[in-house]
Amino acid sequence: MGFANQLVRCLPVWPVYLLGALPAPWLFYLGLTGGLGVEPIKALEHEYGELALQLLILTLAISPLRRLLGLNLLKFRRAIGLLCFFYVLCHLLVWLVLDVQILGQILTDIAKRPYITIGMGAFVLMLPLALTSNNLSVRKLGRTWSRLHRLTYAAAVLGAVHFVMLAKGFQIEPLIYLGLMLFLLALRVPYSRWLRLSSGTPVSGRS
Repeated sequence: MGFANQLVRCLPVWPVYLLGALPAPWLFYLGLTGGLGVEPIKALEHEYGELALQLLILTLAISPLRRLLGLNLLKFRRAIGLLCFFYVLCHLLVWLVLDVQILGQILTDIAKRPYITIGMGAFVLMLPLALTSNNLSVRKLGRTWSRLHRLTYAAAVLGAVHFVMLAKGFQIEPLIYLGLMLFLLALRVPYSRWLRLSSGTPVSGRS
């Protein structure tokens, strides 16, 4: 991975933002021109949401890739994470502004439809992560910043569960997303901790 890491070090971060954001206006254009089928608003919601999940999976994969394969993509993690939030926001805005539109109905759906409640929960968890994804916040918050950004793990699971519950009938694709999220989160648990958990020994080593 030496050559790959050297190549990564030479690449600037700004193209990640540019290329990552390009699908948003393109998909919106397709929705306006009939390129997303007979239900363009629902299709646009789905496309934005799925892109957010894909970027979230990529964000979660960065640390395991570094630890297991030696591929260091850490310099791109902030950009990928912010792009993920961008598509979550697009997904939410399409639902709020183009789909439901009525404030009372929006509040009712959040309160009474579990998959929407879970999706909003994921968004609420991601909001402070996006707001603190800057160097000033890292300096000001210190160790608290790392603890705060562990909310990513909960947001990832909630986002994948939201997709599973949103699907009509049994569909394999949402389950694949959920499985990938859980697998990547499991990879973050050190092997020694897995041994303790499997043997029933408390993680702290204390009875």
